[in-house]
Amino acid sequence: MTMAGKPSRLRGDRVTLAHGGGGRAMRDLIEEVFTDVFQPPGTEDQARLTHAALAEPGARLAFTTDSFVVTPVEFPGGDIGKIAVCGTVNDLAVGGARPLWLSASFIIEEGCEIALLRRVVRSMSREAEAAGVRIVTGDTKVVEKGSCDTLFVTTSGVGVIPPGRELGAAQIRPGDVALVNGVLGDHGATILAARGDLALSTPIRSDCRSLGHLVEAVLAAAPDMRAARDATRGGLASALNEMAEEAGVTVMLSDEKLPIRDEVRGMCEILGLDPLYLANEGTLVLFVPEAQAVAALQAMRAHPDGEGAAIVGRVTERGSVPVVTRTAFGATRIVDMLVGEQLPRIC
Repeated sequence: MTMAGKPSRLRGDRVTLAHGGGGRAMRDLIEEVFTDVFQPPGTEDQARLTHAALAEPGARLAFTTDSFVVTPVEFPGGDIGKIAVCGTVNDLAVGGARPLWLSASFIIEEGCEIALLRRVVRSMSREAEAAGVRIVTGDTKVVEKGSCDTLFVTTSGVGVIPPGRELGAAQIRPGDVALVNGVLGDHGATILAARGDLALSTPIRSDCRSLGHLVEAVLAAAPDMRAARDATRGGLASALNEMAEEAGVTVMLSDEKLPIRDEVRGMCEILGLDPLYLANEGTLVLFVPEAQAVAALQAMRAHPDGEGAAIVGRVTERGSVPVVTRTAFGATRIVDMLVGEQLPRIC
């Protein structure tokens, strides 16, 4: 049955090459699995967008795109559809934009279960609604078995940056304070455990979530926020290195203040990994002037997506390296940019 309660026109329970051939089978797949759920504002080959925010003098458009190839496609705390929405929304939000519209393109492997497609699409729809965005256009392609791994998703997003809002790493100054909105490394640890290659058993769930509403709450409390970055591939360490390099400063962290679950620390110790380099999909780092740090922290902790927020470091004049951390023993160690990738197919 379809969502509307009508009998399904789809034959079989798996995607075939006919579903990508441009005929009736393709139309039935698109209508029943995608447009019935996303309900785009038209059937043309492009979305025609209007919004009151675009008419505000000084407003600017923000545009981003990303592809998602995570394996497994479904994991504790999310799936490839949810992560696609969250990742694109967050890329807009950390630049100060209010996310409004998304596109979604699907590369589907022949033999993919239609039930899996339905779950992914419904997950995307729920997350888009929670984030306050609409999926307004998209595309599907079906490729031969073995040409991709079950399902790949590409999303693009458009948002509006309000007049006068300027967020960027170049704005960071010595004396500023660095905060994160929650625990670190949960997504990377979840994907590692979900693959089952290492016989690890852990209750950790991905932190996959959209952060647009959280960023707006912080900006209301700390209007002089300098910059933000979602700590995805390469984790917090790579995000901070990128920002510190652009700003020409050094970020001094404190190991004791970094919010990391014991389960994640334990997994990293077993595997020889550093949790600062593990990917996150619902965790950001932001910088605010010291005078607004407490207000920013309180605003984050008052929001459901920031209950685990913490101040993790401070900005100093540029030293010999961009990022260092002070250990529990009072020593310091360099937190360098990740070389290569700890875990492929993480998002």
